[in-house]
Amino acid sequence: MDFLGKVVIVTGSGQGIGNCIALAYAQKGASVIVAELDEEAGFETKQNIEEVGGECLFIPTDVASETSVKYMISTVVERYGKVDILINNAGITNYAEPATLFTRSVEEFERVMRVNVTGAYMCAKYAASHMAEGSSIINIVSTRAFMSEPHTEPYSASKGALVALTHSLANTLAHKVRVNAISPGWIDVSQWKKKKDRKFITLTEKDHLQHLTGRVGVPEDIAKATLFLTSEAASFITGANLVIDGGMTVKMIYAE
Repeated sequence: MDFLGKVVIVTGSGQGIGNCIALAYAQKGASVIVAELDEEAGFETKQNIEEVGGECLFIPTDVASETSVKYMISTVVERYGKVDILINNAGITNYAEPATLFTRSVEEFERVMRVNVTGAYMCAKYAASHMAEGSSIINIVSTRAFMSEPHTEPYSASKGALVALTHSLANTLAHKVRVNAISPGWIDVSQWKKKKDRKFITLTEKDHLQHLTGRVGVPEDIAKATLFLTSEAASFITGANLVIDGGMTVKMIYAE
């Protein structure tokens, strides 16, 4: 899977899964655009990519802002003349505050939807006209689209909407751009945070054994799948949602 000469935008690539994805494309020869709101994290990712000899352009981007998205896309096109791959990874949760269905403001719900869903829609909308036949869009979803915990309505709803947005875009952009989704399960991103937030966490045997593969996932698991789905090897795959969760969502769990 050689991406030499390809122009790849990864939103939310300052930390976590997006950070790992951005580095993976750079290591495969792509020119990577780090579209990230957190400037400290964005510059760190750019530095990490350049340290391994990769090419990177960092553009501070708020995917919830149409003006910001349009500026990001126009800057990429002005420099490179095209977009080959768009990874819609940017997203926020509703876990920052201990809110419940009954205490959470409607504005907070709408903010999560704006970033996670409208942001992906706007990035696709403004990038698609600059994408040639054979290009790809990947929406990073979550197994939260199919399973939930109490009081996680904004995040779960947004991820469910992203699954639907994926197959809708696949139809709209048929014969030109392939559009797929990846739904990660439990992924340990502790070592992919920006430096000041990076820390080791202790995972227990019980944590690992919740997965049929016997371990919690790592960002590299998602990056490898992203490379595959945007490669020529996956040229017959579009409108799909690939669940990467170590089998966790298909395992029947009984109360102990």
